[in-house]
Amino acid sequence: MKSKIRIKQPRRAGLRRDLGQIMKCLCTGEQLRKVDKMIPSSESLAAKDYSLSGYSSKIGVPEKKPDTRNIEEAELSLRESSSLNYEEARALLGRIEYQKGNIEAALHVFEGIDIAAISPKMKLTLSKRVDRRKRRSHDYAPPPMSIHAVSLLLEAIFLKAKSLQHLQRFREAAQSCTVILDIVESSLPEGLPENFGADCKLQETLIKAVELLPELWKFGDSPHEAILSYRRALLHQWNLDAETTARIQKQFAIFLLYCGGEASPPNLRCQIDSSFVPRNNIEEAILLLMILLRKVSLKRIEWDPSILDHLSFALSMSGDLRALANQIEELLPGVISRKERYNFLALCYYGAGEDLVALNLLRKLLQSNEDPHCVPALLMASRICGGKPNLAEEGIKFAHRALESLDEECSELEGTGNLLLGVARSTHSNSALSDSERVSRQSEALQALERAWKITSMKDPNILYYLCLENAEQRKLEAALYYAKYLLKLEGGSNIKGWLLLARILSAQKRFVDGEIVLNAALDQTGKWDQGELLRTKAKLQIAQGQLKSAIETYSQLLAVLQVQSKSFGSGRRLHKVWL
Repeated sequence: MKSKIRIKQPRRAGLRRDLGQIMKCLCTGEQLRKVDKMIPSSESLAAKDYSLSGYSSKIGVPEKKPDTRNIEEAELSLRESSSLNYEEARALLGRIEYQKGNIEAALHVFEGIDIAAISPKMKLTLSKRVDRRKRRSHDYAPPPMSIHAVSLLLEAIFLKAKSLQHLQRFREAAQSCTVILDIVESSLPEGLPENFGADCKLQETLIKAVELLPELWKFGDSPHEAILSYRRALLHQWNLDAETTARIQKQFAIFLLYCGGEASPPNLRCQIDSSFVPRNNIEEAILLLMILLRKVSLKRIEWDPSILDHLSFALSMSGDLRALANQIEELLPGVISRKERYNFLALCYYGAGEDLVALNLLRKLLQSNEDPHCVPALLMASRICGGKPNLAEEGIKFAHRALESLDEECSELEGTGNLLLGVARSTHSNSALSDSERVSRQSEALQALERAWKITSMKDPNILYYLCLENAEQRKLEAALYYAKYLLKLEGGSNIKGWLLLARILSAQKRFVDGEIVLNAALDQTGKWDQGELLRTKAKLQIAQGQLKSAIETYSQLLAVLQVQSKSFGSGRRLHKVWL
C-alpha cells in the first residue's frame, strides 16, 4: 500500500526532519518485505536508518556524504505535491546507495521503480511545462507530477544505467539510458526550450545521458546502435553546451574513422536542398572534423591538436590533401605556430602533387630566421628538388644540410639523407656538359647510394631499388641484376616495382624470354587491379620478340583493366596517359 504523508509545516528544517521519517515509513509493512527480498543481507535498506546525514549504519566505516542537491529536489517535490510517492522515494534511496558505492544494492532499489507506469506521467508533465511557458497563462490543468519529481526520476534512470555500466552489463545500461531520451524526445518533439529545467537537475541529467549512450553501445559491441546514438545526440535539440557538442562530434568522428565497419549514410529529415550529404564513414568524419575546425576559428571552442591529426588521416585516406591545406590556411594565427603551419602545408601540397608550392613553403621554413636545421623539412626539400633537373643542384645542398644537421646518430635518417643525395646527384649528372663531368657525377651518386645501403645494414628496399636503378642506368647490368634479385627476395615479391625492374634489366641484356617469364610470375601473384604496368611491359617484350599476335592480346587485357578502372574512378584519361 502506497503511503502519502501530508506536510503541515513547509519550513526547511521541518522538511528535512520529515523526509527522514517518510523514507522510513515507505519501507514498512508490505513494501518493507519486498525490499528485504530484493536485498537479502544485513545491509538491506530496511535494516538501515537512512537519515539525511548520509552515514551508514556500519560503525567505524566512513562513507561519502550524499549530494544534498538530491534532497533539495525531494523537498521541492514535497512542497509542490505535498507528498513523496513510492517511486520518488526509491529514486532518492537508490541515489544514496549509489553514492556510497553500493552499486548492486543501488541497482536493486532502482529496479523497483516501475518506469513503464510513470513514463506517461513524466511525458505529460514535460509537455505541459512547455505549454505553460509558451502561453504564459495560469488557466491550465495542473500536471500529474512536479518538474522536480520528473528530474528526480530521470536521474534515477540514469544512475540505474551507470550501475549497470559498472557491472559491465552494457546493453542493458544502454537500453536504460535510451528511456531517458525517449521520454524527453517524445514529450518535446521540437526540442528543449532554452533554460528548460534550469531550476532543477533535469538538464544536467539529460546532457549526461546523451553523452553516455553512444559509449555504452560501443562497449556493448553494437557499432550500428552507437552511430545512431551519436547522430541522435547531434541532430536533436538537447540544449547541449558548445564544449559538450564538440566533444560528441569529435568522439563520433574518431569512431567513424577507426571502428572498422561501414555505416549507412545519415537520413537527414531537415536536409537543405543541394547541401552536402556524406556517403560513407570517412566523408561523415571529415564533415564533423571540419565543423570542429570552424568552431575553433570562430573561437567557440578551445583548440585541440588531435582534431587536425584525425582530419589529416581522414583526408589522406580520401586522397584530398588540397582540402586539408585549405582547412589549415583558414586557421587563425596563433592556433598553430608558423613553423607547424609551413610544415603541414608543405606536406599537403606535396601530397596533392603541387611540388613547387610545397618547395616554396619549405624554403620559407628553412630560412635563417625560422628553422634552418629542421631535418624532416630539409629531407623533403631535397626529395622534391632531386627529381627535377633544373633543381637537382639545390637538392644536393638540401641533402648536405640535412646530414650536417643530424645531432644524434640515427641510421635511418642518415641513410635517407644519403639516398636523397645520391638521387639528386644522379639527376644532376644528366645536365653535365661533358662526358667526364657526367661520369664524375654518376660516380658520386653511386657512392652516396652504396653508403646509404651500408648504413641501413642492407635492409632498406627503397635504397636498394635506387641503387639497382642507378647501376642499370650506368649500364652496369650484372651489378644491377644482382641487386634486382636481392630486392625481389627482400620484399618477397610484394612490390610490382621490383618485378618490373628485374624484367627490364633482363630485357636490357636481350633476355626477352626470361623477362617474360618474370612478368608472368608477377601477374600470377598480382591482383587484376594492379596489372596495368606489368601488361604494358609484357606487350613490349612480345613486340621485341616479334610476337605481334600475343602483344595484341596483351594490350587487349590492358585495355580491359583500364576500362574497369575508368568506370570505377572516372580517371581513365589519367591512367591512359601514364600507361600507354
